[in-house]
Amino acid sequence: MDMRLIPVRWRAAGALFVTLAASVETPVAAAEPAATGVWPKAVVQLSDGVPTLSVTRGGTTVLEPSPLGVVTERADLSGGLKLVGHSERRVFAHYTASSGKQRQRNVSHKEERYTFSGAARLDLVVRTAADGVAYRYELPGDLGNVLRETSAFVVPSAATAWIAKYRRDYENPFVQTNAAAAESAEYLHPALFENQGVYSLLTESSVDGRHSGAHLVHTAGSGVYSIKYWDEQVLVDGPWQSQWRTAIIGSLADVSTSTLVDDLAPASRVRDTSWIEPGKVFWSWLAGDREAGQSLAMQKQYVDYAAQHGWPYALVDAGWYFDPNWDYDPSWEQTSWIPSLVSYAAARGVKIHLWIHYDELDTPAESAARLALFEKWGIAGVKIDFMDSDGQDRYRWYDRILAETAQHHLLVNFHGSTIPHGLQRTWPQVMTMEAVHGGEKSSGLTGTHLTSLPFTRNVVGGMDYTPLAWHRPSRTTSDAHELALTVIYESGLANLAGKPEDYAARPVAERFIDQVPTAWDETRLLSGRPADHSVFARRSGDRWFIGGGYSGAARTVSVPFSLPSGRWLVEITRDGPAGLVRESRTVRSGDVLTLDVAANGGFAAIACRAGSRTCERPVSAVPSTSVSTAVSGFRVTGLFTTREDVRGVTLAPRVPAGWSVQGGPVKARNVRPGQALSGSWTLVPPARPSSYGYFDIPVVASFNGGVESEKTARVHLVKPLSDGWSYVSDRPWVSAVGGDGPVEKDITNGNAAAGDGRGIAIRRTTFGKGLGTHASSEITYALGSCSAFAASVGVDDEAGLDVARQKAGGTVSFQVVGDGRVLADTGVLGVRSPVRDLAVDVTGVSTLTLRVLDGGDGTQNDHASWGDARIRCA
Repeated sequence: MDMRLIPVRWRAAGALFVTLAASVETPVAAAEPAATGVWPKAVVQLSDGVPTLSVTRGGTTVLEPSPLGVVTERADLSGGLKLVGHSERRVFAHYTASSGKQRQRNVSHKEERYTFSGAARLDLVVRTAADGVAYRYELPGDLGNVLRETSAFVVPSAATAWIAKYRRDYENPFVQTNAAAAESAEYLHPALFENQGVYSLLTESSVDGRHSGAHLVHTAGSGVYSIKYWDEQVLVDGPWQSQWRTAIIGSLADVSTSTLVDDLAPASRVRDTSWIEPGKVFWSWLAGDREAGQSLAMQKQYVDYAAQHGWPYALVDAGWYFDPNWDYDPSWEQTSWIPSLVSYAAARGVKIHLWIHYDELDTPAESAARLALFEKWGIAGVKIDFMDSDGQDRYRWYDRILAETAQHHLLVNFHGSTIPHGLQRTWPQVMTMEAVHGGEKSSGLTGTHLTSLPFTRNVVGGMDYTPLAWHRPSRTTSDAHELALTVIYESGLANLAGKPEDYAARPVAERFIDQVPTAWDETRLLSGRPADHSVFARRSGDRWFIGGGYSGAARTVSVPFSLPSGRWLVEITRDGPAGLVRESRTVRSGDVLTLDVAANGGFAAIACRAGSRTCERPVSAVPSTSVSTAVSGFRVTGLFTTREDVRGVTLAPRVPAGWSVQGGPVKARNVRPGQALSGSWTLVPPARPSSYGYFDIPVVASFNGGVESEKTARVHLVKPLSDGWSYVSDRPWVSAVGGDGPVEKDITNGNAAAGDGRGIAIRRTTFGKGLGTHASSEITYALGSCSAFAASVGVDDEAGLDVARQKAGGTVSFQVVGDGRVLADTGVLGVRSPVRDLAVDVTGVSTLTLRVLDGGDGTQNDHASWGDARIRCA
């Protein structure tokens, strides 16, 4: 490139201008999109001892003279300054990213250092690059704690702005406004502005435990956006460097494809990155909610789907270390079902990620023990949630947890967090961060917000928006727009929402999703305007994936096909009258793709060189097989079938500890489509079981050197009774009236219709027999010559999930009534009450009534169970 250095220019009135970068002419390769090759130009001005910085690009003002300065406990370095030194150098670097817009990164920056004297020495370091300008302060001496910066970005008042109000988790929507007209408020980094076709995205880079995170403060009527720290002071011991105040500058394409925030960050501190693998993650929370986080069976369904489609990961979100009433379980490190899920997933080629709350890792002792435990369990990554702070203490925690997760080979997804700040270069195991008003939100996901995100929040690093919420009928996006988000939004871990059945109902979408990667070799913006539309093309290997999303009414769009020269096969998925449709076109680079898009619609596409039969590639997934089971008492039959040739097949039940099996495994050297392998076994429970109820016994087919397929067989283990006793659920009742749903025998209230047969459980104590009901209810029996009634009663664990969600209900009282007279009354019991054991004398009673009354909460989630309810009669 031709770099023309412009000398320092002096002017009267004590003002000093210093040009930091001149125009740079860069040749454009024929295969790349057009670019101006114009670098931004930054000017430092010192007027009456007060430093400012202004920026232009191609003659257009980006930043008007913007104040600079730092105030510490011992020195005010915002005025009274003199320039006493100046030096410059070029910074070149190359690094490989584990994820992001492009893997191979080349850094070429001009750096200038300005040394000022005043109350103390202040160094201003300014970097200029093709895609922006950044500066930071350096204090060579010990000046005590830093109280504030006097830094601000002064944007042209008439500039268009796309900004979001500040909140500690960065989860506010972006709105389009005017730089000066925006209301007086605090605003998030990053903030996007446009003046006469030149865009600037204001943010910060290289924030760590030396710093306090910052945001922007604006007063209506001006273009000034001042810097405000989270903390009242930044603790400093000795010399200090600030974070980089960063302005990404250029065309919209320049800004949206920029890696400047990462380029400014420290080099990777992880020497061996071979274990860091981006990929798709099946995420159960948004569709499965709290129940999914507490259900091994549901998590297996998500693992099964991921395995069938070649997705490498599944994520277990909140709930897995809570009890059914959403109380913390202090024994989870010893009793968790997660290791079982990890083994199940590993046999299907899937790895498990775990959600965990920040407060489980906030001390060095906790993080050391728990991250080591996760590594021992075989966990692939952690989703750490609820940091909710830009404070220096929290950044010191980030420094520690990032080093520890790297040590234990754990990928990281931060939620309830700050923005990346270049973390993904320094700590490449950080695959994504939330810090976005994303798919978890139930409102505010407007088309204008969604089409602003790729030009604002997502520019500065991986963004865990969690797309593909097929199950939400209220979502703004059409199916094709939702599908396109897998390309438009960049995230090293793509946490995909929804339920397996919602994906299966959209086979056209499945075809695209199974192909799309989550890390990219190259990114191009084909067309876009914040709050209106965005069309991105991202390359992986020799294929390009294209995603387009539009806000507003249905329209016909024309997209420049700005890929490398030549002819291309383009396979497009778009909205049709009855759902998603797929079509193929052959186009040349430079052509225009004309498409009809629905309201808030879009499209997704794969492009490969013309002459290919299809752009799709084989997906590495487990073979399509199935196991079916039948149960008669404790006799279990299993049948294995396959749609592909498989080898080395073994079929057998896998029983819990203490159980045994009569009959050996069934084996076959090969099983082909149209063939089946079957076997029958008798299950033998322990002589002295520790628990009773329903047990899911998997019948497992192992094949192809350790790949597994299974189906559970449900057996019912009942506690035997001594002579004279019988379970009331085995007796006919005279009448049974349930409060909300039917009265059930041996399962919880309302489960027969659902067909899931959830067994009775109170405070995690399971019962093989009993009655499941809901307040208010009455069950009446006619007795003969009977002398005693007994039961263990309480609010069933089934109610816990509802109570946790609604923060209400789950209070009942139980009464045993004989011939109209109350024989026993438990008083009010709640979801956290221990099991109450009843032993009632019913001698001479002709009519026995088991009554459940509302405990005073309006019958909210009052699932009441009579565990092992039994009676002794002659």
